[in-house]
Amino acid sequence: MCGICGKLHFDSNNPVDESLIYRMNKVLDHRGPDDEGVYVNHNVGLGQKRLAIIDLSPHGHQPMPNEHKTVWIVFNGEIYNFLELRPILERKGHRFSSQTDTEVVIHLYEEYGADCVKYLRGTFAFALWDANRQRLLLGRDRIGQKPLCYAIVNDGLIFASEIKAILQDPAVKREVDPIAVHYYLTYGYVPVSQCAFTGVKKVPPAHILIWEKGKINVERYWELSYAQKIDLTEEETCEHLLELLRECTEIRLVSDVSLGAFLSGGIDSSSVVAMMSQLSDEPVKTYSVGFEDQSFNELQYARIVAQLYNTDHHEIIVKPNALEVLPKLVWHYDEPYADSSAVPTYYVAKATREHVTVALNGDGGDESFAGYPRYVERQRLEHIIQYVQMMPEGLRKTVVASLSKLAPEQISRNVFLRRLRWLLNNASATPAERYGCFMTIFHNEMREQLYSADFSNAVAHVDPARLQLDYFDHTDALDMTEKAIYADIMTYLPGDLLAKMDIASAVVSLESRSPYLDHRMLEFAARLPVDYKLRGDITKYILKKALSGLLPDDVLHRRKMGFGVPLGRWFRQELKEYAYQVLLDNVSISRGYFSSTYVKALLDDHMVGRGDNSRRMWALLNLELWHRMFIDQKPPDTAP
Repeated sequence: MCGICGKLHFDSNNPVDESLIYRMNKVLDHRGPDDEGVYVNHNVGLGQKRLAIIDLSPHGHQPMPNEHKTVWIVFNGEIYNFLELRPILERKGHRFSSQTDTEVVIHLYEEYGADCVKYLRGTFAFALWDANRQRLLLGRDRIGQKPLCYAIVNDGLIFASEIKAILQDPAVKREVDPIAVHYYLTYGYVPVSQCAFTGVKKVPPAHILIWEKGKINVERYWELSYAQKIDLTEEETCEHLLELLRECTEIRLVSDVSLGAFLSGGIDSSSVVAMMSQLSDEPVKTYSVGFEDQSFNELQYARIVAQLYNTDHHEIIVKPNALEVLPKLVWHYDEPYADSSAVPTYYVAKATREHVTVALNGDGGDESFAGYPRYVERQRLEHIIQYVQMMPEGLRKTVVASLSKLAPEQISRNVFLRRLRWLLNNASATPAERYGCFMTIFHNEMREQLYSADFSNAVAHVDPARLQLDYFDHTDALDMTEKAIYADIMTYLPGDLLAKMDIASAVVSLESRSPYLDHRMLEFAARLPVDYKLRGDITKYILKKALSGLLPDDVLHRRKMGFGVPLGRWFRQELKEYAYQVLLDNVSISRGYFSSTYVKALLDDHMVGRGDNSRRMWALLNLELWHRMFIDQKPPDTAP
């Protein structure tokens, strides 16, 4: 975990302001408290804040040059196959001055040019300056674990790990992109294809950006394919899967600092801890977070795994102060972000950092192996839709009317009935379009009521559903479940889950590592038959079978809980007055986005118990606080 930044003036006679690079570095302090470096040479400037993980000596200082000082790099992340790549490069004549993985990237570039990224196995974002060719290369890892954003300003390009660092350049305007807000209110996050700030962009996962000879090219270097399936028996698949998980875990244990693991008690994190325990001569340090509210508490399952593998286990019982932590999270996420699991993720990262500098986690298992209940629910609802489509129109309208009474659109607590109602109303939609209802906070009909006339007109030309539909259309997967998995890996995973883990870790200067997000694991899972992932109502079928000898049934076959907080209660108690005050005051309403009548109805219905609108209110609250911090530049009194 590090922070990188820099600026390039396209005119070689226009020098970069060194003080700008230092200001950008300052904003990234939390990402790298161990070291700071700046390199400025005429029209290029690079900056880095380092969290030292590999080679703690001064030789690991960045920006790092090659031996001729003609190639310079700033790097964030970990290259897990660097010990394999280094001797290959040495045999080709390359000479190293450090033991870092960063220096391997420099020599790979010297050998293979921009194709160097194809040799990297890891999580990374980097900027490399080739002085001889006057070329800037930005690279981002295949899944998007490490962030990298940029902006074209005046006659130059500015980039950084975080948007707030880019905003240190007065040439970058603090203007809201209404289309990004439109996407945010649909999905609860701003997708990697969009940015909340007009003019700022994100380097997409599995892409490189090259500036050379006055031109910018953004190119994809990796794609996930579902076309060629593996012809293995279940037993052979289980054996290969465990070998791969073990290897993906082992290469993530290379570290010159203390190391542990997040343990939620779910299948994925528990299996990572199991592998770590087999690979370690000492008890693995494990960390779990729990709440006094038992409906959100998974500690009992984490405890089972910790006892089974005799880990050095730490449990953290937290009483989250929503009014205190919310502004802190809004500040660090840079863009509006409505996934409330960011709260417990922050707390477990904070507690873990008190003991270790690196923590492994189970991120990615649900996406690759069909672990979300919505994959099962999608199948059930699709079967219902098949029958509905055969109904006479009059009968179908009667069914929809009956469901409307059982599950009113705005206030129903029964999520399944509410989705079924929506699907019946949209029975002519494609399966891909129907899957979108599982992913949205405010769907089309709700947004029509929420948006003001002006805002509705401003975004009317954009259909947020295309975010999902485009990936359904362009994958080579044939099965609808695999199409949904692919869409989630391309959208929900980098836009929501990976952003959550990166920020929660970065806030406390913790390096997080994810064996299930190794691209070889993703490629292996993509090649498995779909019924190895989802078999009837059984999610993660083959993964559960492979782990049956390593994890107890209480962990393998329990109902998935998720990683949540009592949002509903918060809005009826400690956040009640605050929500009304912020969302209905003149500052919020004057932005012109929403109907105050509709927002008040959401609040009122929730407060009196007519329904659970907590996710929607959380989304609106985060959006307004983001505006105040980043656009108005007037942080609330409780801001960090």
